[in-house]
Amino acid sequence: MQENEFSSEDFLPATEEEKTYAAPDRPATTFFKDGMKRLLQNKVATVSAVLLILVVLMAVILPLFWPYGYSQMLGNRPGKPMDASYNNLAPFAYGQSEIKRIEAGEKVFPHIFGTDASGRDYFIRVVYGTRISLLVGFFASIIVLIVGLTVGAVAGYFGGKVDLVIMRIVDIIYSLPDTLMVILLASVLKTALGAKIQGTVLGSLGSNMLSLFLVFAALYWVSMARLIRGQILSLREQEYVLSARASGAKAGWIIRKHLIPNCISVVVISTALQIPNAIFTESYLSFLGLGVNAPMPSLGSLAAEALNGIHSYPHRLVVPALAISLIVLALNLFGDGLRDAFDPKLKH
Repeated sequence: MQENEFSSEDFLPATEEEKTYAAPDRPATTFFKDGMKRLLQNKVATVSAVLLILVVLMAVILPLFWPYGYSQMLGNRPGKPMDASYNNLAPFAYGQSEIKRIEAGEKVFPHIFGTDASGRDYFIRVVYGTRISLLVGFFASIIVLIVGLTVGAVAGYFGGKVDLVIMRIVDIIYSLPDTLMVILLASVLKTALGAKIQGTVLGSLGSNMLSLFLVFAALYWVSMARLIRGQILSLREQEYVLSARASGAKAGWIIRKHLIPNCISVVVISTALQIPNAIFTESYLSFLGLGVNAPMPSLGSLAAEALNGIHSYPHRLVVPALAISLIVLALNLFGDGLRDAFDPKLKH
């Protein structure tokens, strides 16, 4: 028998030992699993994610069982005169009636950060302010995502005159001074919307909150649109897009089914980095009196109210300012970690 001929033994099933030896060194994985593995290896991003989860859980769960409400004036008792001893309490201090209850053997829940000038528990107001700031940041980022994704996808796919017109609009918005335009639009919209939304579903949001969302929809979508446009421009010449065009697929279907899913990682990363920007914008607008409507607190409005007693009660300014700083820093670090982990251009 010649050496190059096969024998019947060559066609026998492989043994378990041979299968193990022939197994690939690295198990099969997916883009998401690979990205999550790199994200968890980034200690800074992981710590930031844990901090954000704790902050969100605190903002959602604590108000459910906290004994004080964010708008409850502790010194205001029905049928009795206002008790001013509850106003401007220091941290872990008590009002006169609470001191009497403690002396009588009752347990009174402490005011961890004291109270404000109206006798409202400051800790729960900071918690509610954190909740409002996070909600505004999240929904404002969703608005930016929807507008920027739509405009950028249309400009990138159609190109030509459509792209030219849209990019010139983007350039004009980029040339405007951000802070000045945000303040101007927020002031004008606050006045214009005040009377129109009374008695409607939007009235519960308040004119300030609604104007804030409109400001984001009008100004902050341009970065997202430019990013998506660049991605679509590089993807629209791929073979699968040309094949879809040749088969008669419409532009909207190609964008939804082929182009947007293939740049979803960039969309998620950009949205995650947009949230801290939205929170910071809401904070300084609330600080200027253009944010959420009273008595609903936000971290920016709490910092603004604290300016009146900054020398006597500096902690009332430090606490919301520190909360804003920690949230924005954690979101930025987590967003950077997402970009490093899921951006294909940065894969190691």
